[in-house]
Amino acid sequence: MQNPRMIEIPKDARQRAIASIERYFREHMDEPIGNVAAGGLLGFFLEEIGPLVYNQAISDAQERLRSRVDELDIELHEEVFGFWPKFDKARKRG
Repeated sequence: MQNPRMIEIPKDARQRAIASIERYFREHMDEPIGNVAAGGLLGFFLEEIGPLVYNQAISDAQERLRSRVDELDIELHEEVFGFWPKFDKARKRG
């Protein structure tokens, strides 16, 4: 069984996220939320909902990579034994 990944964000991003939560509460809720409570709420969201977003991002990246890999054959395919057909075609023109 794999260890669960704790989603961590850089300190600056954490501070900005907390400030955003505080602002959201000021502008949209009946009661403001303090800095410590906003930090706790952020921690809860990161632990509870963060993995859902993380897993979806991984799934989206995998799908994108699969589609690019599938396109490799189309974009990079080279015909084999192509010398003589090119040679014959050039000789007919010349």
